[in-house]
Amino acid sequence: MAKIEERSIVARFADLSDPRAPLGIRHSLEAILTIALCAVLCGADTWVEIAEFGTARSAWFATFLDLPHGIPSHDTFGRVFAALDPEQFERCFRAWTRGIAQALEAQVVALDGKALRRAHDAGRRPLQVVSAWASEVRLVLAQRAVPDKSNELSALPLVLEMLAIQSASALVACNRPGVLTH
Repeated sequence: MAKIEERSIVARFADLSDPRAPLGIRHSLEAILTIALCAVLCGADTWVEIAEFGTARSAWFATFLDLPHGIPSHDTFGRVFAALDPEQFERCFRAWTRGIAQALEAQVVALDGKALRRAHDAGRRPLQVVSAWASEVRLVLAQRAVPDKSNELSALPLVLEMLAIQSASALVACNRPGVLTH
Protein backbone atom coordinates (compact mmCIF):
# COMPACT_ATOMS: atom_id res chain seq x y z
CA MET A 1 0.00 0.00 0.00
CA ALA A 2 1.33 3.47 -0.88
CA LYS A 3 2.32 5.82 1.89
CA ILE A 4 -0.29 8.43 2.77
CA GLU A 5 2.10 11.23 1.73
CA GLU A 6 2.09 9.88 -1.83
CA ARG A 7 -1.70 10.28 -1.97
CA SER A 8 -1.79 13.74 -0.41
CA ILE A 9 -3.05 16.80 -2.27
CA VAL A 10 0.38 18.39 -1.96
CA ALA A 11 2.18 15.37 -3.45
CA ARG A 12 -0.25 14.87 -6.33
CA PHE A 13 -0.34 18.56 -7.29
CA ALA A 14 3.42 19.17 -6.91
CA ASP A 15 3.90 19.20 -10.71
CA LEU A 16 1.14 21.77 -11.29
CA SER A 17 2.67 25.00 -12.64
CA ASP A 18 1.91 28.16 -10.69
CA PRO A 19 0.80 30.70 -13.34
CA ARG A 20 1.33 33.71 -11.06
CA ALA A 21 4.26 36.12 -11.26
CA PRO A 22 6.74 35.31 -8.48
CA LEU A 23 6.65 38.80 -6.99
CA GLY A 24 3.77 39.70 -4.73
CA ILE A 25 2.51 36.17 -4.09
CA ARG A 26 0.99 36.17 -0.61
CA HIS A 27 -0.49 32.63 -0.58
CA SER A 28 1.18 29.44 -1.72
CA LEU A 29 -0.42 27.43 -4.51
CA GLU A 30 -0.31 24.47 -2.13
CA ALA A 31 -2.50 26.32 0.39
CA ILE A 32 -4.95 27.59 -2.24
CA LEU A 33 -5.41 24.13 -3.78
CA THR A 34 -5.70 22.33 -0.45
CA ILE A 35 -8.29 24.73 0.98
CA ALA A 36 -10.30 24.80 -2.25
CA LEU A 37 -10.37 21.03 -2.68
CA CYS A 38 -11.33 20.44 0.96
CA ALA A 39 -14.08 23.07 0.69
CA VAL A 40 -15.52 21.61 -2.51
CA LEU A 41 -15.48 18.11 -1.02
CA CYS A 42 -17.51 19.53 1.88
CA GLY A 43 -20.09 21.11 -0.45
CA ALA A 44 -18.77 24.60 -1.27
CA ASP A 45 -19.94 25.76 -4.71
CA THR A 46 -18.59 29.30 -5.04
CA TRP A 47 -15.34 31.14 -4.38
CA VAL A 48 -17.06 32.98 -1.52
CA GLU A 49 -18.10 29.69 0.07
CA ILE A 50 -14.56 28.32 -0.36
CA ALA A 51 -13.06 31.38 1.37
CA GLU A 52 -15.67 31.15 4.17
CA PHE A 53 -14.93 27.44 4.61
CA GLY A 54 -11.20 28.21 4.88
CA THR A 55 -11.78 31.02 7.38
CA ALA A 56 -14.05 28.85 9.54
CA ARG A 57 -11.37 26.14 9.65
CA SER A 58 -8.28 28.34 9.59
CA ALA A 59 -6.92 26.93 12.87
CA TRP A 60 -7.07 23.40 11.46
CA PHE A 61 -5.50 24.40 8.12
CA ALA A 62 -2.71 26.21 10.01
CA THR A 63 -1.67 22.89 11.57
CA PHE A 64 -0.35 21.63 8.22
CA LEU A 65 -0.28 24.61 5.79
CA ASP A 66 1.96 27.65 5.81
CA LEU A 67 -0.53 30.56 6.08
CA PRO A 68 1.48 33.69 6.95
CA HIS A 69 -1.23 35.95 5.49
CA GLY A 70 -4.21 33.91 6.63
CA ILE A 71 -6.81 32.37 4.35
CA PRO A 72 -6.89 33.69 0.76
CA SER A 73 -9.85 35.87 -0.27
CA HIS A 74 -12.56 34.65 -2.62
CA ASP A 75 -11.05 36.90 -5.32
CA THR A 76 -7.67 35.19 -4.91
CA PHE A 77 -9.22 31.73 -5.28
CA GLY A 78 -11.06 32.85 -8.42
CA ARG A 79 -7.99 34.49 -10.00
CA VAL A 80 -5.70 31.55 -9.33
CA PHE A 81 -8.09 28.89 -10.60
CA ALA A 82 -8.88 30.96 -13.70
CA ALA A 83 -5.17 31.13 -14.50
CA LEU A 84 -4.37 27.43 -13.96
CA ASP A 85 -3.85 25.17 -16.98
CA PRO A 86 -7.05 23.06 -16.93
CA GLU A 87 -5.49 20.01 -18.57
CA GLN A 88 -2.55 20.01 -16.18
CA PHE A 89 -4.94 20.47 -13.23
CA GLU A 90 -7.09 17.59 -14.48
CA ARG A 91 -4.08 15.24 -14.72
CA CYS A 92 -3.08 16.08 -11.14
CA PHE A 93 -6.66 15.78 -9.88
CA ARG A 94 -7.15 12.40 -11.55
CA ALA A 95 -3.88 11.11 -10.08
CA TRP A 96 -5.02 12.25 -6.64
CA THR A 97 -8.49 10.66 -6.85
CA ARG A 98 -7.06 7.48 -8.37
CA GLY A 99 -4.67 7.19 -5.43
CA ILE A 100 -7.51 7.65 -2.97
CA ALA A 101 -9.72 5.14 -4.76
CA GLN A 102 -6.94 2.53 -4.80
CA ALA A 103 -6.35 3.06 -1.10
CA LEU A 104 -10.03 2.62 -0.35
CA GLU A 105 -10.37 -0.35 -2.70
CA ALA A 106 -13.70 0.76 -4.15
CA GLN A 107 -15.44 -2.18 -5.76
CA VAL A 108 -18.66 -0.83 -7.24
CA VAL A 109 -18.36 1.86 -9.90
CA ALA A 110 -21.57 3.29 -11.27
CA LEU A 111 -21.55 5.07 -14.64
CA ASP A 112 -24.22 7.70 -15.06
CA GLY A 113 -24.99 10.66 -17.28
CA LYS A 114 -26.54 13.91 -16.11
CA ALA A 115 -27.61 17.19 -17.66
CA LEU A 116 -26.33 20.09 -15.55
CA ARG A 117 -29.11 22.51 -14.73
CA ARG A 118 -28.55 26.15 -15.62
CA ALA A 119 -25.31 25.24 -17.44
CA HIS A 120 -26.36 26.29 -20.93
CA ASP A 121 -26.39 29.31 -23.19
CA ALA A 122 -29.56 30.68 -24.75
CA GLY A 123 -30.56 28.44 -27.62
CA ARG A 124 -28.17 25.63 -26.67
CA ARG A 125 -28.80 22.46 -24.75
CA PRO A 126 -27.49 22.13 -21.18
CA LEU A 127 -24.06 20.63 -20.57
CA GLN A 128 -24.25 16.86 -20.20
CA VAL A 129 -21.62 14.82 -18.38
CA VAL A 130 -20.96 11.14 -17.76
CA SER A 131 -19.44 10.26 -14.40
CA ALA A 132 -17.89 7.19 -12.82
CA TRP A 133 -19.03 7.09 -9.20
CA ALA A 134 -17.46 4.80 -6.55
CA SER A 135 -20.63 4.17 -4.61
CA GLU A 136 -19.11 2.55 -1.53
CA VAL A 137 -16.75 5.44 -0.84
CA ARG A 138 -18.97 8.16 -2.39
CA LEU A 139 -16.27 9.47 -4.73
CA VAL A 140 -16.39 10.62 -8.36
CA LEU A 141 -13.47 8.85 -10.03
CA ALA A 142 -13.79 10.28 -13.52
CA GLN A 143 -16.04 12.63 -15.48
CA ARG A 144 -16.33 13.69 -19.12
CA ALA A 145 -18.60 16.06 -21.00
CA VAL A 146 -20.80 14.51 -23.67
CA PRO A 147 -19.74 15.75 -27.12
CA ASP A 148 -22.16 18.14 -28.85
CA LYS A 149 -24.85 16.50 -30.96
CA SER A 150 -24.26 13.19 -29.24
CA ASN A 151 -25.57 11.15 -26.33
CA GLU A 152 -24.20 9.65 -23.13
CA LEU A 153 -23.08 6.44 -24.80
CA SER A 154 -20.45 8.30 -26.83
CA ALA A 155 -18.79 9.59 -23.64
CA LEU A 156 -18.73 6.23 -21.83
CA PRO A 157 -15.53 4.94 -23.53
CA LEU A 158 -13.78 8.22 -22.63
CA VAL A 159 -14.72 7.82 -18.96
CA LEU A 160 -13.72 4.16 -18.93
CA GLU A 161 -10.30 5.04 -20.38
CA MET A 162 -9.71 7.39 -17.44
CA LEU A 163 -10.24 4.59 -14.91
CA ALA A 164 -7.42 2.25 -13.97
CA ILE A 165 -9.50 -0.90 -13.50
CA GLN A 166 -7.35 -3.85 -12.40
CA SER A 167 -9.96 -6.57 -12.72
CA ALA A 168 -13.64 -6.29 -13.27
CA SER A 169 -16.69 -8.26 -14.12
CA ALA A 170 -19.07 -5.72 -15.51
CA LEU A 171 -22.77 -5.59 -16.04
CA VAL A 172 -23.92 -2.56 -18.00
CA ALA A 173 -27.54 -1.52 -17.90
CA CYS A 174 -28.87 1.12 -20.27
CA ASN A 175 -31.79 3.41 -19.49
CA ARG A 176 -33.70 1.90 -22.38
CA PRO A 177 -36.38 -0.70 -21.56
CA GLY A 178 -35.23 -4.22 -22.32
CA VAL A 179 -31.58 -3.34 -23.00
CA LEU A 180 -29.09 -5.11 -20.76
CA THR A 181 -25.58 -6.07 -21.89
CA HIS A 182 -22.51 -7.43 -20.20
